[in-house]
Amino acid sequence: MPPRPFTIALSGKGGTGKTTISSLLVRSFIDAGEIPVLAVDADPNANFHEALGVEVKETLGSMREEAFSRNIPPGMNRHDYVRYRFRQALVEASGFDLVAMGRPEGTGCYCFANDLLSECMKQLEREYRFLVIDTEAGMEHISRGTIGKPDVLLIVSDPGARGLRTITRIREIATQLGLEPEKIHVVFNRYKAGAAPVDIGNELPIAIIPEDPAVEAADLAATPVSQIPESSPARREVRALAEKLIKMAHERPGQ
Repeated sequence: MPPRPFTIALSGKGGTGKTTISSLLVRSFIDAGEIPVLAVDADPNANFHEALGVEVKETLGSMREEAFSRNIPPGMNRHDYVRYRFRQALVEASGFDLVAMGRPEGTGCYCFANDLLSECMKQLEREYRFLVIDTEAGMEHISRGTIGKPDVLLIVSDPGARGLRTITRIREIATQLGLEPEKIHVVFNRYKAGAAPVDIGNELPIAIIPEDPAVEAADLAATPVSQIPESSPARREVRALAEKLIKMAHERPGQ
């Protein structure tokens, strides 16, 4: 049986660029030959698919619970039907697949979509080398066990005071949920020359991604940020981050 994939969850205050970092990580793993990669958009406010340049036609949030008791074809049990529907929602691309949580239809909660994601990730995870999960700042998916316990949590922050304070809050929540401190790392994004005078502990960031005109240009042109030039500063630094993560994956016990 192949080993389980190395799971990387990215969190941080909204607007700090974690979706940009997530998409560049996926691209870096593909460039390094670490394929296939599963990209999971677990933040309803994120646009992981746009950053990767693919189209999402169906999200897990759009799947209604009652349909799973009403529409199961004859001869197929619920377990097989869930897998089948999950496959339909899966966006397949070169080197990676993507699944998006999206938003639940109407006034429904995320419980059913969360259950779908949890069940299907357990079924599919061994097919992938790396899982890159773009999450929200609230750590809901870790607290619910939806995505399991990630091998690495990357907290993405810009150098501003609000983002830096969010680092401390997310780290506290993650450790309370049982994630080992050594698995939690900070990534500075859009870094220029310094950071706000906010105490985030003594640990050095695992990566410092500089402000990059290519990222802004991709945003203005509505083109996938994952396709910015290989020589651009942000892509170069994320590639170095990916190399560190690949090394961690290969050194993981049981590999």
